Amino acid sequence: MIERNDPITSTAEIESDIKQLDLSLRPKILGEYVGQEDIKRNLAVALKAAQKRKEPIEHILLYGPPGLGKTTLANIIAHEMGVNIKTTSGPAIEKQGDLASILSNLEENDILFIDEIHRLKTQVEEILYSAMEDFALDIIIGKGPATRSMRISLPKFTLIGATTKAGLLSSPLRDRFGHIFKLDFYEDSEMESILKRSASILDIKIEDEAIREIARCSRKTPRIANRLLKRVRDFASVEGLETVNLKLTKESLTLIGVDKLGLDKTDRKILVTIIEKFNGGPVGLNAIAAAASEEIETIEDIYEPFLMQLGFLDRTSRGRMVTPNGYSHLKITYTESVNPKQKKLF
Repeated sequence: MIERNDPITSTAEIESDIKQLDLSLRPKILGEYVGQEDIKRNLAVALKAAQKRKEPIEHILLYGPPGLGKTTLANIIAHEMGVNIKTTSGPAIEKQGDLASILSNLEENDILFIDEIHRLKTQVEEILYSAMEDFALDIIIGKGPATRSMRISLPKFTLIGATTKAGLLSSPLRDRFGHIFKLDFYEDSEMESILKRSASILDIKIEDEAIREIARCSRKTPRIANRLLKRVRDFASVEGLETVNLKLTKESLTLIGVDKLGLDKTDRKILVTIIEKFNGGPVGLNAIAAAASEEIETIEDIYEPFLMQLGFLDRTSRGRMVTPNGYSHLKITYTESVNPKQKKLF
């Protein structure tokens, strides 16, 4: 039996892990990519058509919750097209000159991948319009009466944008993407396939029952599944086990605060905060973040989508509310009298 008194991880470490994934676990070709079948079918057609025409594939927008494989897909597209990929992020491009420098250094048919593209500044985003449509840079030189516009030709390239908040993209930018794909949460069977592949790459001997347990607890997200697999492997190494079994897996997940549905300490803290401090809701996101001592963006991007997917949290016009299913999972008695407003919403 594993015994540990100090916490195995902190919220900061979890968030850091969620943003990172061992590159060796990323599939390199479309055939290795598990799940997102509709996207794969459409991408396969688009890739073959572009290759036959000897042209770069049209600009692509990938959106959906974090950890579902947007960056992986971008790298697969570059590999399948046999071209280079340059990677950056919206917050990293602070001024027009930064983006102009990146674009002017691209080679023919290169792919430019911009993560968190919804965070591009307006003046920076405007440069992309002509770059995406005409493969040219429109630069304003001088000030006052001496102001003039100069156009610089760019090599043909493909822009792949990734975002967790497609609704924050401006219409002019969104309309310039030829392909727009939404990545959905994965099925448990798909998560099992991903975990088996990762276990093989990491040379982890693991029982099928243990794989299924991790898959159920992985929030339907490959990045988290791989993180949990590596954490369980650590416990197995400490215990001197050659094969990861179901018993060790359950004990390990419990010790790092992950329950049978994949909720961690922060998920439960958010739900309990809404119930205990705001009578189950409705309550605004700002109030939840302040009361739970979490960042608004962290709750909105990482925790809220999964809680809503499980049916534990509702997002109404008046704020967030914990559902009866959420109360039940936490083993807290739910009655309509907890908040009179709930009668009208449930």
